[in-house]
Amino acid sequence: MPAPLTRAYLVASGQFHDIDHARLELLKLFAEHPSIRVTVAKDYSDIAAIQASDFLVTYTCNVVPTEEQQKGLRAYIESGKRWFALHGTNSILEFLKEGVNAPEIAPIFMETLGTQFIAHPPIMPFTVKTTDPTHELVKGIGEFETDDELYLCRIHGKIHTLLHTNFDGEATGFIEKTWNDGQPRPVYYINKVGKGEVLYLNLGHCRGHWDMAGIVDYYPKIEKGSWDKPQYYELLRRALKYCLDGVR
Repeated sequence: MPAPLTRAYLVASGQFHDIDHARLELLKLFAEHPSIRVTVAKDYSDIAAIQASDFLVTYTCNVVPTEEQQKGLRAYIESGKRWFALHGTNSILEFLKEGVNAPEIAPIFMETLGTQFIAHPPIMPFTVKTTDPTHELVKGIGEFETDDELYLCRIHGKIHTLLHTNFDGEATGFIEKTWNDGQPRPVYYINKVGKGEVLYLNLGHCRGHWDMAGIVDYYPKIEKGSWDKPQYYELLRRALKYCLDGVR
């Protein structure tokens, strides 16, 4: 029997990142499943279309749903759907003279996601460690080094951490810059919401020369984050399959 048609919804847009690169790479991975048809959008405004889809994938930064859209997203997950959120989906950024602020103005959104980005230290290599080696999403991945943004987040509720890293120190340039509580930093987790789940993988930073418009005209360094790591692509593939399996 052929696989049944599955409808995915991809929100890929935002600031300060090479969204085109992330969108293209994700669409290539979707294409490995011929039964998936993908709607690509720039925001969450068409809640009816999202709720009609079988699962949701997002790669954004500074894309904040309205309160009505936040409630619609939460109801969608509570109904039993899966949402695979990547990198800056939980980011709201304000560039102030004192530093980068992360205003907490979308509580329903962040509580649904399970975390809100607050800061990151300067990009540097760090080790990603497996927290739950038995889970199918990360089993056998093991430890690996990456050169990415190490997310420091406010955690909402009880998340099930799959991958983590360790960091204590200064997040230079951010308003909330001192992080010395000795806590592991979630890199990948599941947040159960009603009958559904949010999978959140905060790796995947990427930036080209022209992606900081409004801050600098030309950004000197191309940054690929974890997009050149085979482990990252394996994590992406497993997550898409997990969302697909949740439909069948």
